[in-house]
Amino acid sequence: MKFKVAILGTGNIGTDLLIKISRSPYLQCTLFAGRNLSSKGMLKAMSLGITLSDRGIDAILENPECCDLVFDATSASSHKIHAPILKQLNKIVIDLTPAKLGLFTIPAVNLDEALKYDNLNMITCGGQASIPIAYAISKVVSSIEYIELVSTIASKSAGPGTRANIDEYIETTEKALSHFTGAQNVKVIINLNPAQPSIDMNTTIYLKINNPDMDLISSEIKKMVVIIQSYVPGYFLALEPVYDNGLVILSIKVQGLGDYLPKYAGNLDIINSAAIALAEEFAKNKEVCL
Repeated sequence: MKFKVAILGTGNIGTDLLIKISRSPYLQCTLFAGRNLSSKGMLKAMSLGITLSDRGIDAILENPECCDLVFDATSASSHKIHAPILKQLNKIVIDLTPAKLGLFTIPAVNLDEALKYDNLNMITCGGQASIPIAYAISKVVSSIEYIELVSTIASKSAGPGTRANIDEYIETTEKALSHFTGAQNVKVIINLNPAQPSIDMNTTIYLKINNPDMDLISSEIKKMVVIIQSYVPGYFLALEPVYDNGLVILSIKVQGLGDYLPKYAGNLDIINSAAIALAEEFAKNKEVCL
């Protein structure tokens, strides 16, 4: 029997999650809940025969047995309302908003730890793309004086929810970056590029490191890239690490699978793929327990 999951939020992220779940050997979406039954996401879910509701979290309150795990793809402010309700219902929650309430989670970095918690925060798309690399580097250098992340995404891949949460995006990514690397001086920048044709997600990482061993750094980065590619196939190094004027510089490109959104929307694909990888581990663990 598959692990029953519900999705709160029927926008681009929620709908893409739904399609990814539909081909998972471990997960079954038993509820797709939002506020508008005529939205594009709802209509897509209806075409797949998924149980729908326009009552948001009330649909779970009215039928708590409908799911074991909830993906929250709403907003940071909404998740702050949802989190205590879902905790009382003993649900595992994977939070795709920058609410910062649960454990900062990156499957390539702290998957085993995450399985001990019931509220997991997936940080941000830029965080999922860049923090694992910065983390890998932090493990083989004595200290990092400064880290700067600059993510550029296609304007078309940034929906209303993303645009409304830009401040939270930056704050959450910076906090998680410090948490995983130990670096206190960090900066995060996000650019929405309106170019046509739309560009793939690109994140450039700048790290101020004294006398880095570039061979060792390159080796650790490549190991981490392979781990991430196990759940995000379109993830790769666009610029190999170089050392210039006291900075280690590298660039990551992410292309999506094209499930619900175009392939250029790698920013949405990476956070969703990370969330699915995490949910599947919970499902596998439940099977072992049974």
